[in-house]
Amino acid sequence: MEELLDTKAAAPRIGVAPATLENWRSLGIGPRFIKTAGRKGRVLYDPADIEAWKDERRYQSTSEAGAA
Repeated sequence: MEELLDTKAAAPRIGVAPATLENWRSLGIGPRFIKTAGRKGRVLYDPADIEAWKDERRYQSTSEAGAA
């Protein structure tokens, strides 16, 4: 298992700004994340979850992407 990534380190792996990942978390549309204990807990991403999320979004054509 690779080391867990914080939002700042995870964002470039997806090609978005850290603020975008923060927004996606609130909307439930980004990659899976881990929240550590407490109200102010850290948000961490497993690189394997990032890759799985990206793999789910791979398409051969624009028509295939529209049907998903």
